[in-house]
Amino acid sequence: MMFVGFLGCYGAIQESQCLLGTFFTCLVILFACEVAAGIWGFINRDTISTELINFYDAAYIKAVDPVDTTSRQAASKVLEVFHDSLDCCGKGDENQLFTVVQASLCPKKTFPLDPLISQVSSVCLRP
Repeated sequence: MMFVGFLGCYGAIQESQCLLGTFFTCLVILFACEVAAGIWGFINRDTISTELINFYDAAYIKAVDPVDTTSRQAASKVLEVFHDSLDCCGKGDENQLFTVVQASLCPKKTFPLDPLISQVSSVCLRP
C-alpha cells in the first residue's frame, strides 16, 4: 500500500504519465481484489459462519477450563476480543464454569438482575 501511495504522490509531483498510469493500474487491481473477496465471502457466508462459530466454541471451551494454562490465557484474550467487538458476553447458556470467569471475560458488561434480560443480552453466536 505504501508503494502504491508513493507511486501516486511521486507521479503527481513529477507529472509522470507512466507513474500515474502504474498508480491507476495498481488501484484498479486492488479494487478488483476487494470486490472478488467480497463476492467470495458472500458466496461462502455459511461456511465462514460455521467456521467462526467452531473457532469461538473451541476458544470458549479452552477459556472455561479450570486449569490455568497458557492456552487458557490465550483463549480468554480471544473471547475478550469477540465480546468487545460484538458487544456480547458468552454463548447464552448459563454454564457454571463460564460464570466463574465471566467478570474477567466481559469487563464492560453490567450484569442485570432480571434473568430474562440476562438471557437475551448474553447471546453472542448461535448456529
